[in-house]
Amino acid sequence: MSTATLLLGIDAPLQSWGVRSRFERRDTGTEPSKSGIVGLLAAALGIPRDGDIRHLAAFGMAIRCDREGQVERDYHTTQNVPTTDGRSSRTIVSERHYLADACFLVALEGSAEHIEQAVEGLGKPVFPLFLGRKAFAAPPDLFLGLTDLSAAEAVRKHVWLERRGRIVQKARRDADEGKPQMLRISCDSEPGPSAHLRYDHPVSFAWGDRKFAPRYVRTDFVPLTSDLLPSLKEQACT
Repeated sequence: MSTATLLLGIDAPLQSWGVRSRFERRDTGTEPSKSGIVGLLAAALGIPRDGDIRHLAAFGMAIRCDREGQVERDYHTTQNVPTTDGRSSRTIVSERHYLADACFLVALEGSAEHIEQAVEGLGKPVFPLFLGRKAFAAPPDLFLGLTDLSAAEAVRKHVWLERRGRIVQKARRDADEGKPQMLRISCDSEPGPSAHLRYDHPVSFAWGDRKFAPRYVRTDFVPLTSDLLPSLKEQACT
């Protein structure tokens, strides 16, 4: 069975990838979660919440953090929330965490047939696409392209997504001086001493029956050498 790798560029003012969100506290990871990315593709393809997502969850995933962003916290107040007895109401204050000004390269590897279906969905999404929460819309240029490289290879070799001139110029000076910046990457991994366990592999998104399985991830760093930097022409086009 032939395989392909889909590349996504997630560069947005706000995004949030909750992995332990419960009740009044909604957290965010420091990078996109597997469940969040699968949910985005499912929305693009028009798969309902109780639909079959196994072919999307089977994609191998690798992520490169091109701009780490800043974790911020916001407070939400909801008034007149009914109590359990229904005879009175209360005010609920909740904490919402999100990532500000972060940018990620996401590589998804799977069967060529299912990857092509995902590409078609991204080109003409059935449902609105968002980055972890419905308040954070996905950028229109989310889809970057396809590659024959594996997901792990793609995040090591694809051009840096940062395009702000001042930041790129500094990275170029650092690379020329032999002190390149380091970009954090995380890739699906087999269990092992250097692998981290995460419970963000989606099994079901159905209301009242949301299920997630464990996933192992290995964290590494790739040097931002000159061959990864965008050309002056690429900078000028953004």
